[in-house]
Amino acid sequence: MAEPLSAQALAEASRQGVVVIPAYREAANIRQVVEEVRHWLPHATVVVVDDRSPDATAAIAREAGAVVLSLPINLGDGAARQTGFKYADRLGAQWVVQLDGDGQHRPESIPALLAPILAGEADLAIGSRFLGVGDYKAQLGRRIGMRIFAALASWATGQRITDPTSGFRAMNRRAYRFFCGTVYPQQYPDADVLIAAHRAGLRLVEVPVLMCQSTTGQTIHAGLRPIYYVYKMMLSIFVTMLRADRAE
Repeated sequence: MAEPLSAQALAEASRQGVVVIPAYREAANIRQVVEEVRHWLPHATVVVVDDRSPDATAAIAREAGAVVLSLPINLGDGAARQTGFKYADRLGAQWVVQLDGDGQHRPESIPALLAPILAGEADLAIGSRFLGVGDYKAQLGRRIGMRIFAALASWATGQRITDPTSGFRAMNRRAYRFFCGTVYPQQYPDADVLIAAHRAGLRLVEVPVLMCQSTTGQTIHAGLRPIYYVYKMMLSIFVTMLRADRAE
């Protein structure tokens, strides 16, 4: 696998890319996330897609130097990400990095995540918290769900996938343009998206990254949401296995 980029190489490469940060009710975290991303990618376009937050998320992100795209209604994480991809396509970006606005995904892992993309070794790099970097600990119920979907994604792609729910990813132009289409769901783009990408002919790789537990923002692990998530993901995986979309 490609070595993490040097600071000089990363700064130069950052001129060609876009960082997409979906955010909902992240006024407490978004400034620090944007500033840290800009530290590692000083020339990249940082785009915060505000999913109709009722707080000051959009204003604070704009003050921190991000381009802010505000959705007219709350559409979900997938729709927010796809909005960022389409914006990147309009700019002609050569690559995209996506990470969450809650501070869970550590920007210092961006050089390692981007390295296989810029080296031409992969079309989509997935940041995994379970490959020996850091000490991320998931709750038991979530850990079981992760293992189930990791097993399904590994079986469907023919390669080991340890963290199919990771929202910390990097991709080249071919990959993010594929995600601008109908294959990308409005909510919870996780294992189903990885399977769709593989079936479309995209090359996937996992990269060890640092993550920490999210303490704010909107979680899918409360109330009845976990039940809906499992149902939706199983259905989406089944439908994905019936499709034959190809990446351009």
